[in-house]
Amino acid sequence: MGATGGPHGISPRKSPSDTCEVARHYPAPSAGARANRLQNRANPQENGQNRPGSVVARSAGMGCAANLPPICAQSKGLSVKIRSITALPVNIPFHAPYRFSYGAIASLTKTVIRLVTEDGVVGLGECADGDRAADVIAAGARLVGMDLRDIHAAEAKLVPGMRYTPWGNVLAARRVFGGIEMAMWDARGKTEGVPLFQLLGGAVRTEIPLTEYFSYRWPGANHPGESTPLEVARYCAAMIERHGSVIFEGKVGAVALDEEVQMVREVRAAIGDRPLQLDANGGWTVPTARDALRRLAPYNISWFEEPVETYEEMADLRHHCDIPFSAHAIDLPKAVALRCPDCIVTNVNEHGGVARTRDFIRACEAMGVGFRFHSGETGIASAAYLHLTAALEHVRGASQTLFHWYADDVIEGGPFALEGGITRVPDGPGLGVTLDEKALGRCHDRYLAEGAFPDGRSGGYGSAFRKR
Repeated sequence: MGATGGPHGISPRKSPSDTCEVARHYPAPSAGARANRLQNRANPQENGQNRPGSVVARSAGMGCAANLPPICAQSKGLSVKIRSITALPVNIPFHAPYRFSYGAIASLTKTVIRLVTEDGVVGLGECADGDRAADVIAAGARLVGMDLRDIHAAEAKLVPGMRYTPWGNVLAARRVFGGIEMAMWDARGKTEGVPLFQLLGGAVRTEIPLTEYFSYRWPGANHPGESTPLEVARYCAAMIERHGSVIFEGKVGAVALDEEVQMVREVRAAIGDRPLQLDANGGWTVPTARDALRRLAPYNISWFEEPVETYEEMADLRHHCDIPFSAHAIDLPKAVALRCPDCIVTNVNEHGGVARTRDFIRACEAMGVGFRFHSGETGIASAAYLHLTAALEHVRGASQTLFHWYADDVIEGGPFALEGGITRVPDGPGLGVTLDEKALGRCHDRYLAEGAFPDGRSGGYGSAFRKR
């Protein structure tokens, strides 16, 4: 991860010598299971896996000429003027509500954006931070008639200023524009018949490493969840058996520290020497974090995200451990000055779109700070960060994903496939994904029934955050 190293650059120490109960439950994956997993990756259609990121999905409809013959194959002379921009809020459900330092969450509320050019090319975008449909529609009306390639002029029309300011409306405008700008890139790629990573300069990688997430989870409608350290560890072992998971990242800060240390101990026994990362979402005070890091040291934690809330607190902790830290808060000058955190973890919306995210990643590279993406988007925004990861060499190591937790998605084929710790970047035009209209309707109906998360009518995390 970045100039300071990361999950792939840290040699795991041996597992703790003390034997955990969970270790007795996890024999190494059988040869048959490994063979089946390899067959799944090689022949996804035979195993019901015709999903984005799979070989079949790419060869059976995501290619330019096959998917959009009147548009991609005859792109010369097509209009690049924006005709309309519409938006719809959706809730993407989890198989089971996951618990973290803010409480628990059962669905993610996102805004799906559809941009249509004068020649009928459809570009998809997403606002990843809740229901922003009304704002997107109002902003989009101001861009009608503009050239979808003119990113800077569109940004100047909608965003008062891209610097970080005390005014919240600037941040909101940046996030709204970020979703629209994503759709502009998608439409441009479809118009020109090339994938987004090609528009960004070409791919330095096509197989994108991603983490396998774990946490305590409440029972879901069709899932038992995990409520004990042993159950969490069994889940991790199952992910190795089913999907060949490579790098694990888990939520802490949700329950008492004694229990979470036991959970990490059991998970380490279940996954062997595979990289193990943790994320407290800033839920610990400095004294608690110092104690936690000391007690977790035997389990070879390769990366820790937000053990405490601020950069300054992380810099304080740096005196007590050598585990690399990452954070969601965006302050590159401060990260350079404090030499902490080692990596900044954000999404495309936070920066105001694909172009601004690309620029920020290049700035991180120049300043010696790592970068990776966090997860929690539909397949639309997930595709955007896969393309950026493919195009930018500095996004090293494994970004985060919740693909195996999703119970639905708005793109054809459902959530992206994650096998052997990697997802292939879509190679169709633009983002390389297609909206599933029936799934979009389901997820919008779910939004109408549940309300927007985090404060959903059936219980979100809302104001449940308490430092431990």
